[in-house]
Amino acid sequence: MFYTENGKLIYRYDAETLVLEGWGRDSLRVRGTKHHQLPQADWALIAPKDNPAPRVEIRDGYAQITNGKITATVKSRGEIIFQNQDGKILLQEYIRNRKSFQYIPGVVQSQGFASALDIEAREYKPILGGDYSLTMRFESDPEEKLYGMGQYQQPFLNLKGCTLELAHRNSQASVPFALSSAGYGFLWNNPGIGSVNFSRNLTVWTAESTKSLDYWITAGDTPADITANYANATGTVPMMPDWAMGFWQCKLRYQTQEELLEVAREYKRRGVPLSVIVIDFFHWPMQGEWKFDPEYWPDPKAMVEELREMGVELMVSIWPTVDRRSENFAEMVEKGYLIRTDRGHRIAMDFHGNTIHYDATNPGARQYLWDKAKANYYDYGIKLFWLDEAEPEYTYYDFDLYRYHLGPNVQIGNLYPMMYAQTFYDGMAAEGQENIINLLRCAWAGSQRYGALVWSGDIDSSFRSLRNQFTAGLNMGLAGIPWWTTDIGGFHGGNPNDPAFRECLVRWFQYGAFCPVMRLHGDREPHSAPLGTSGGGVCVSGAANEIWSYGDEAYAICKEYIDIRQRIQPYIKQLMEAAHETGTPVMRPLFYDFPADEAAWSIEDAYMFGPDLLVAPILYEGARQRKVYLPVGARWKNAWTGEVLDGGRTITVDAPIEQIPLFLRDGADIAIR
Repeated sequence: MFYTENGKLIYRYDAETLVLEGWGRDSLRVRGTKHHQLPQADWALIAPKDNPAPRVEIRDGYAQITNGKITATVKSRGEIIFQNQDGKILLQEYIRNRKSFQYIPGVVQSQGFASALDIEAREYKPILGGDYSLTMRFESDPEEKLYGMGQYQQPFLNLKGCTLELAHRNSQASVPFALSSAGYGFLWNNPGIGSVNFSRNLTVWTAESTKSLDYWITAGDTPADITANYANATGTVPMMPDWAMGFWQCKLRYQTQEELLEVAREYKRRGVPLSVIVIDFFHWPMQGEWKFDPEYWPDPKAMVEELREMGVELMVSIWPTVDRRSENFAEMVEKGYLIRTDRGHRIAMDFHGNTIHYDATNPGARQYLWDKAKANYYDYGIKLFWLDEAEPEYTYYDFDLYRYHLGPNVQIGNLYPMMYAQTFYDGMAAEGQENIINLLRCAWAGSQRYGALVWSGDIDSSFRSLRNQFTAGLNMGLAGIPWWTTDIGGFHGGNPNDPAFRECLVRWFQYGAFCPVMRLHGDREPHSAPLGTSGGGVCVSGAANEIWSYGDEAYAICKEYIDIRQRIQPYIKQLMEAAHETGTPVMRPLFYDFPADEAAWSIEDAYMFGPDLLVAPILYEGARQRKVYLPVGARWKNAWTGEVLDGGRTITVDAPIEQIPLFLRDGADIAIR
C-alpha cells in the first residue's frame, strides 16, 4: 500500500513501514521499521538549509519520489531503485525471489527476478526481547569506486572490495558515508555496531541491533556536488581560528609546568613559529578529577599568560575515564552519569586504576563534565581541549557489554565521540566563544559541526603506518571530517637518535605541513622515569620530541617546513573558509578536482591540498625520487625547480631528503619558497 503524508512517500506491507522523504538538495532519506512506529531520532542528520519540496507520484502498482537530481522508484513489493536526472541507475536493492519482477517504463529492472534463492533486500531478524538485527543488501557494480567511510588502518583509498567494521577503536573512526564514482553519496544513518561489505557481487550493510533502517542518499554530477549536499544535511565545521593553522608542539608527556614553559621559550629563542603547545594526560591528580595536580602545575593562570605573551595557545588533555577512587566517582554514580555494564563489575579500562567513562549521551553528564573543565581550565584562559579516549577506548571491545543513557552500546555506541565533542562545544559556545576547535581521537558522521579536529590515534612509527595515514586522511575528508591530522612521526616508538627513524620523521613532517593541522607528537624512546608515586607524578614520559631533538639536518628541514606553513597561511585560510561554508575537504584525492580525468580516479599516492597545490609525499624509506601523475586540464609548475608541464602525464621527479614533491596548478601564487 502506498500513500503520501506531509510530502513523504509511505509504503506499507505486512509488518513493515517504509518512509521516503526529501532531505536537502538532490537527496532522499529512507527509513523502515517493523515496530508500530518509526523512532524520531535524526542521528547524524540536521534540518538542511536548502530543502526543496519533492514530487511524489503514486501509479498503478508502484510509486516514485523525485527531489531534484534523484528519483526513487518503489515497486509493489517494496523494492527500491534510485536514478539520477538522466535516468542512470545509481543504486538498487538486491532481491532474489520469484515475485520481484515488475515492468515499469523508464526504470532499470532488478537483476533478481524469477529467482528461487528467496533473498530479501531488507532483512529484519528478530532479537529475543523486541528489536532486530538488520541486513540491507544492494546490487553491486564491480567497476564502481567507493571512498570515505572514515578512518581505517589499511592502505586502500578505493574501498571497493573492502569489509569494514562499523565501530570505533583506538585509531579507527567509523564515519559511514561513502562517495561513489557512479555519482552518488550514501550515509548509513545508524549509530549502532555493525559492518559493511563492499564486495563485487553485492553491497551489504548490517546492524547487530536496531529499531529501524535509516539511510540517506544524494546524487551529484561531481564529487564536490556530493560532498556539498552531504554537508548541507549533516553540518560543517566552524571557521578555524587563524592561530590553529600554524605548528603545534606535543610529546608524551611534559611532566611539569616549568618543563613545558622552557620548551616554548626555546622555540621563541630560536625564532621558530609556534602556534600551540600541549599538556598531555596525567597532569591531573587522578582520572575523573578534571584539574591540574598542583604539585607539578602550581600556577596555571600564570602559565597561560606567559604562553599567550609569546603568541602560543595552550591545549590541555581531557580523558573521559573516572577512577573509582576519584573525588567525583560516587556523585557521578548516584546521578547516573557513568556508562553502565550489563554484566560483571563496572570497569571499562584498567590503566593506572579501575575506571569507567562518563556517559556523553546523557545531557546531565555533559553539563557536569563541562562545569568541572570550565572551573579548572577554561577560567584560566585555556580555550583548546584535547578530548582523548574518544571512541571510547575499552580494555576489551565487547560492544554488547556497555549501556548508555540513550540505549545499549550495540544500538547507539558510535554516537559517543560526537557527543563528547558536543560536551565542550556547547559549553564553550555558551561562554561566547566562536571558531571553536577541539582535538579528538575519533568521530562519527556529524562530529564536524561540533568543532572536531580528529587525529588518527596511537599509530606506530613507521613508513608503513605513514602510508595508512595517507589513505585515512583522504577518506576522512570525503566522509565529511575536513579537520584531520596525525601524530607526526607516529605515536608508538621511534628513537630520536636512530638515523632510520629520523628519515621517517622528516618525511612525515613534510607531509604534515600539508595536512589541515600540523602537529608533532609521539611516545619516543627511551622513556624517562615517573616523577613521583601519586597524582600526576605516577606516569612515565617519552624521550624528547622537539624539532631540535633529531640532529642538525632534521632540525633545519623541520624549521623550513614550519616556515613554509607560515608563508602559505593565507592560502590555508581560504581552504578553511571553504570547509566551513560548503564542507569542502581541505585535502582530497586528485579526482575531486579533476573528476573528468579517468586516470585521476586511480591515483592513491598523491593528493590535492586545496584546489591549487598537488602534494606527492615520500612514503617509502630511502626513496629520493618518485613518479607523479599530473592531471589533465591544467599546467603544473614544480614548486622547487620552476619547470612547467602540461597535465595528462606521469613524470619522475627528484625528491632529496629536504624536499617533498609539490606542484602548483595554472600559475597559482602560493609562497612555497
